[in-house]
Amino acid sequence: MRTLSIASTGMLAQQTNVDVISNNIANMNTTGFKRQRAAFQDLLYQQESRAGASAGGDTARVPTGIQIGAGVKTGGIYRITEQGPPNPTGNRYDIAVQGRGYFQLTLPDGETAFTRDGSFQLSDQGELVTADGFPVQPGITVPAEAVDVSISKTGQVQIKLAGQPDMQTIGQLQLATFVNEAGLEARGGNLLVETAASGVANVASPGDPGFGTTMQGFVESSNVNPVSEITALITAQRAYEMNSRVVKTADEMLSTTSQLR
Repeated sequence: MRTLSIASTGMLAQQTNVDVISNNIANMNTTGFKRQRAAFQDLLYQQESRAGASAGGDTARVPTGIQIGAGVKTGGIYRITEQGPPNPTGNRYDIAVQGRGYFQLTLPDGETAFTRDGSFQLSDQGELVTADGFPVQPGITVPAEAVDVSISKTGQVQIKLAGQPDMQTIGQLQLATFVNEAGLEARGGNLLVETAASGVANVASPGDPGFGTTMQGFVESSNVNPVSEITALITAQRAYEMNSRVVKTADEMLSTTSQLR
């Protein structure tokens, strides 16, 4: 009886679905988090009668054949890069990206990582860094004598010095985009790294064609919709229950068969 193995693949697939949904819900308040979705594929089919095979005679053909499926598998888990709502913070070093693009960071091993989390701070050297101390690329250092910092929509960083009426430019933020953003590998800590599936990073200034703009004093909230996630969770739970019911039914059928005399 194939029923037990088929239903078990359905239960495993729905367990993966629940795992993905629970991770989305857990990251509802994670800055710059992008929700994920599980995609499923049917397994190989057993051909008991192939469509188009000869049914006898010169022209008779089997119209549909008999194919019995083996169940379902998780085909992939993809990231939905929909824009999250901007959240005002009042911190002048917080920066949100409105539109496409990722901030570039330098990791301790020299590797470049990417993030939508613009919760930046200053290091003891005045360098613009993340909460974990990773510096932003290209490096921007705010002098200690600066009395104000301004970041334009195009990523230009300017400071005001005491006694000087004009703002001085100290750096230019840049953003990176990818052909396939869903192909980026998540490393945790709101960090993503480039893969062969994502393609090579295309770097330019905010506001350039195909790139988003920056918003000072804001961070991007998670794009997780609680109502949608709870609805998806209920659907996954019901699908799991139905597959478990199939297992129970198959068990009852086997029990009935074993009691035949």
